[in-house]
Amino acid sequence: MTEASIDPRHFRNVLGHFPTGVTVVTGLDPDGVPLGITIGSFVSVSLDPPLVGFLPGKSSRSWPRIAAGGSFCANILGAGQDELCWRFAKEPAEGEVHKFGGVDWKPAPSGSPILPGAIGWIDCSVDTVHDAGDHLFVVGRVNAMEHADSVDNAMIFFRGKVAKIDMPPA
Repeated sequence: MTEASIDPRHFRNVLGHFPTGVTVVTGLDPDGVPLGITIGSFVSVSLDPPLVGFLPGKSSRSWPRIAAGGSFCANILGAGQDELCWRFAKEPAEGEVHKFGGVDWKPAPSGSPILPGAIGWIDCSVDTVHDAGDHLFVVGRVNAMEHADSVDNAMIFFRGKVAKIDMPPA
């Protein structure tokens, strides 16, 4: 099978069988407006220096505005945070200027939003951005991070839906 014969729908269906964590990448544009996008393609890149990466689509309207601010915060979602996942996966609700309407966030050291209830957050400066087909591969230099003290479950994407992983008690 050659690259030209790969059906995009089949490609997406097959890769949908690979569970991924769910993050919401947030940031502030140069005017201080909070922005966020749901990302299922978040990865640890390097321990030394500490780098992480994610892949926003080139058609994203939020990512260029976040990038212009020079930093971002990856918010790791836990099970039960479906509303935040889907809120940041689509455009703002009718009558809202941005996706943060009614979301009580706090600033990370960079100023990027930390979402309520996130089971972890990673605050980064944009290090490099690489072209990757119809996406960009964004590499961020980690400047600060934290996780919740007690986490029993996490949100994942699997076959186009959100699901959860429950951990047995320690």
